Amino acid sequence: MKNLFNIEGKVAVVTGGSRGIGEMIARGYVENGAKVYISSRKASVCDGLAEELSQYGTCISLPFDLSNMDGIEGLAKAVAERESKLDILVNNAGATWGAPIDEYPEDGWDKTMDLNTKSIFFLTQKLLPQLRAAATHEHPSRVINIASVNGIEPPALETYAYSTSKAGCIMLTRHMAKRLAADDILVNAIAPGPFQSHMMAATLARAGDAIAKSNPRGRIGTPEDIAGVAIFLASRASAYTTGAVVPCDGGSAEV
Repeated sequence: MKNLFNIEGKVAVVTGGSRGIGEMIARGYVENGAKVYISSRKASVCDGLAEELSQYGTCISLPFDLSNMDGIEGLAKAVAERESKLDILVNNAGATWGAPIDEYPEDGWDKTMDLNTKSIFFLTQKLLPQLRAAATHEHPSRVINIASVNGIEPPALETYAYSTSKAGCIMLTRHMAKRLAADDILVNAIAPGPFQSHMMAATLARAGDAIAKSNPRGRIGTPEDIAGVAIFLASRASAYTTGAVVPCDGGSAEV
């Protein structure tokens, strides 16, 4: 029963890993001994964080834009050139778009859906050879998709494509989990609530105190909260868990 949450020596890819929730997960993995590749659209930001995290372990920057197939295939190729095996894939890269229902634009819808749902499927698909190579019956490989409580309960904000894409992420997680269990690849999702992130920055600046007070835990999430769940889903502790959606929201989806 010892070392149930040990991820030391594992190889991980974290998309959207240069800031927000992705950074929190990447930092948690690096500081707990995993070799972590982070990817994001902005190369300078991605490179800077990888340099910072390398003070605590191994972190490598692979910047790509995952909103299109060129970027997805580019990242998969870059990983394959460096690693024959991949233990953990965290699909975190995401976007949101808000507009009144009468004005909601098609390009905003497509951008959000492509990054939040389509890229998860196709990046996982392209990295299956490395995930399968690392997987054994005793030590399965892991795919962890970052969904949202907004995919469980409709938000008050007019972010229609975001909530729809995150609900799609949850079903995609369950569908891939059913198919890939036979390959010793476990697929689970985390559904975060409010965290300090780029995506939430404007909302928290405007109403952060009210959001914290309305949360059953009386606060927003911390890096340790989300990293803890991500470490659980990457470790021996969750080797019999697949197709699950783990809320990390302080109970906000139930309010």
